[in-house]
Amino acid sequence: MTEIEQEPSAAAVLFGDRIELARRFTEALGEYGEERGLIGPLEPPRLWSRHILNSAVIAPLFSPGRVGDVGSGAGLPGIVLAIARPDVQWVLIEPMERRVAWLTEQSTELGLDNVEVVRARAEDWKFGPVLDAVTARAVSALRTLVPLTAPLVRNGGELILLKGASGASEIDAAEKQLRKYRVTNARLEVVGEGLLEEPSRVVRATVR
Repeated sequence: MTEIEQEPSAAAVLFGDRIELARRFTEALGEYGEERGLIGPLEPPRLWSRHILNSAVIAPLFSPGRVGDVGSGAGLPGIVLAIARPDVQWVLIEPMERRVAWLTEQSTELGLDNVEVVRARAEDWKFGPVLDAVTARAVSALRTLVPLTAPLVRNGGELILLKGASGASEIDAAEKQLRKYRVTNARLEVVGEGLLEEPSRVVRATVR
């Protein structure tokens, strides 16, 4: 097994008294993630900095309520955010059976009673615009993501989507989709500067 990255000092700041749960999840993902097709072979040595903390640092952006994570995959950001924000109900939306099994196992083993796992593609969501916010990480370009995420969010709810350096140009490229799905005030925010070596970038917007 590839050695997992040593825990950065920022982890304790971001997780507080929930740090032990974060450690257990990171260890499990580092140990089983590759063989279960959740992460690539290059990821364990940068698991904390590139994946866990990148997800955790956006936790304060969410208000208490019910939040969907579209394409939750390995639980990035969904499981990480459920650890960091026990006051929020997280709905992890994932179509692939083996990933659904992993998400269910981890939420049970970690005692995360604020997690619901739904096996579905976002476009097959049957419950209507009921979520207070939706997040996603490494799913697709914003112009593809908006039609998948905005219909799940109630009027006045938020999209809080983890993006890379291309976030600002993705907003420009998604202008048509943003208008069509009544998504307003789309902007790029940088989170974690001064705390993380590589801060996270999110596209935030309101669904009307």
